[in-house]
Amino acid sequence: MFGKIVYISDNIAHIEIPAGTPVAMNLMNMHVVFEDDKKKILGEVEDVSKEIIKVHFLGEISDGKFIGGVLRKPTLQAHIRLINDDELKLIIGDENSNMFMLGVSPLYDEKPIYIDINKICSNHLAIFGNTGSGKSYGVARFIQSLFYNPNFIPFRANYMIFDAYGEYHTAFGRLNEINPNYQFKFYTTNKTQTEGELLRIPLWLLTIDDFALLLEADSHTQLTILERMIKLVRIFATNDNVSEEYKNHLIAKAIMDILYTNQTSASKRNDVFSIIASCSTDKFNLEAPVQGLGYVRKFRECFTINTSGEFTESVLMTEYITSFINPELEKYEPTNDHFFTLEDLEKALEFTLISEGLLRNEKMYNQAITLKVRLHSLVISENADYFSYPEYITVENYIGALVTKNGRKAQIINFNLEDIEDRLAKTIVKIYSKMLFNFTKSLEVRASIPFHIVLEESHRYVQNDNDVYLLGYNIFERIAKEGRKFGLILNLISQRPVELSETVISQCTNFLIFKMTHPRDLEYIKKMLPNMSAEIMEKQKILQPGTCVAFGSSFKIPMIVKMPMPNPEPHSSNADIVRIWQGR
Repeated sequence: MFGKIVYISDNIAHIEIPAGTPVAMNLMNMHVVFEDDKKKILGEVEDVSKEIIKVHFLGEISDGKFIGGVLRKPTLQAHIRLINDDELKLIIGDENSNMFMLGVSPLYDEKPIYIDINKICSNHLAIFGNTGSGKSYGVARFIQSLFYNPNFIPFRANYMIFDAYGEYHTAFGRLNEINPNYQFKFYTTNKTQTEGELLRIPLWLLTIDDFALLLEADSHTQLTILERMIKLVRIFATNDNVSEEYKNHLIAKAIMDILYTNQTSASKRNDVFSIIASCSTDKFNLEAPVQGLGYVRKFRECFTINTSGEFTESVLMTEYITSFINPELEKYEPTNDHFFTLEDLEKALEFTLISEGLLRNEKMYNQAITLKVRLHSLVISENADYFSYPEYITVENYIGALVTKNGRKAQIINFNLEDIEDRLAKTIVKIYSKMLFNFTKSLEVRASIPFHIVLEESHRYVQNDNDVYLLGYNIFERIAKEGRKFGLILNLISQRPVELSETVISQCTNFLIFKMTHPRDLEYIKKMLPNMSAEIMEKQKILQPGTCVAFGSSFKIPMIVKMPMPNPEPHSSNADIVRIWQGR
């Protein structure tokens, strides 16, 4: 079948087909071995004509191991043959306790392809493919294969699947039937769904950055306002004397700022009444009694204006207001361990609006009002339920609760986000991702509790956002660059890689590429991935559904992998139009 090497150009050997020799098999993409001087070089057939077979070199086989790359090319007299079974195992792997079966090779009689669990699961993974290419089935089968492996029990796994369309519940819902030690946990955004738990995030676990995303802040000034709001809500949540004193202190300072302006008395009164209308306490309100010498006035009555245009009780009023001002309170720093609600947060923002000189700063006040409107819209919306947690919980216990079901460890946690709009879904995914990043960073033993964040339709979340300008970072880019050393791993699933963050893709070291045809996506992948050769690009264009090109640090060479059908299947098939239209 193989004649002599005619010549070698760059990384390709041109091999003659001896006259009269029939090519009895399809050689395309098959692997061949060049042998000379006890040296073995592995190559792959990339082109076959009537007279010439072109083979590009992949690496060397030495001492029972495959080494990628070729330092010395074969001589023209090298013996050429197809790869044998023992050599093939060096490429497609062999079964042992540290390996799992990814799929089978359609080129080699459906031989199983095994990959090292550590290499594939300790690095960021990207899975790309058009709609209908078998991408969701491949994802389901990938995770199922890990848990179906009889030689390996990933009891302490933490797969957090953020499911854009609710596809994966059916694929993993019966996980404990495989092994009673496994548990599948389901969170939903559908309030009428009886199965699973409603997704709820404790507000007090959110940081300033999280609130900035939630309320769509777009300026650094708004970050300052949010920082003040969070401090106040934590002070107010203490429900003790300090809380009440702090509120009265803020009201008094705001009123005194107004009284010292050059406005008319009537304008001052209107501004003061406006403050009291939005921020008041049991001791500090318009009906509160103000004790004078031998008489009592309501606070409202102190703002009566005489014929000279002055307040009739200005001295009494000033003494009353200044009695609440305590500069020492400004040094008070609240702790973070307090329960509060969206309504508490809204009240804290009201007090923020009257403090820090916001009333006198038109630009800052307008930006604060924008946040106020957005917060109020959230408070009165159906989305408020997703931030209504029933009781105080620490971040450690909350994460522990996420991965626990009926008192037992859950390995796969599925967040169904299909019932909320994309903007909120994106924010929720970022909040959870940042929470897990901070948690894994805080562990005393680095990477002792690994988490895998699986992002279905990841192009909705992992984008080149305004976050870097506003917050100084994008959480997905931070995880992509730093997460692996802390055991936080990204698994990106997308049909539009062109919309993904370039930084995140560049940090992925393993790829499963199903059929893709859009020119922009193909060009983008080729540009972003230096190891995405022309051969790989051509291979993936003609793939059948459920078949992918796999390459990266987990693979000795780029391989065509046929993924077995998942069992059970995810809920991702197309509508059966014929059956529905005919009423069957």
